[in-house]
Amino acid sequence: MALNDEGQTNYVTLVSSDGFEFKILRSAACIAPTIKNMLNPATGWQEARENRCIFKDINGIVLEKICEYLYYNEKYENCKDIPDLDIPPELCLELVMAADYLQGMASRRRLAKELVLSAMQFDRLTRFLNTLDLTC
Repeated sequence: MALNDEGQTNYVTLVSSDGFEFKILRSAACIAPTIKNMLNPATGWQEARENRCIFKDINGIVLEKICEYLYYNEKYENCKDIPDLDIPPELCLELVMAADYLQGMASRRRLAKELVLSAMQFDRLTRFLNTLDLTC
């Protein structure tokens, strides 16, 4: 197994609630702060030891699109002309909810814009999300 400069594997496994496994580059996975924290060896967490993150609330279809987004984000990080990322409208709400978990509530608007929702879809989704009580 190939190791990076910190002695960690170059690939990690993300597992969906329905058992689908996605092996992706650690550098791409760690774009999401939650995943980065899960894989941080200083935490001593099981995810860091096994290089495997299980997401019990994210299904395979959504996790696949998240993996695609992470690679997309890594590829176009310093680019000015960024092509649209194809997001099926029926996944928008689930993706924003997953983004809340993976990147924190403050980034919901930024991520939704990065996922290239049309202005009308984004406005409708924002109005809908504002009607929800997302506090625990």
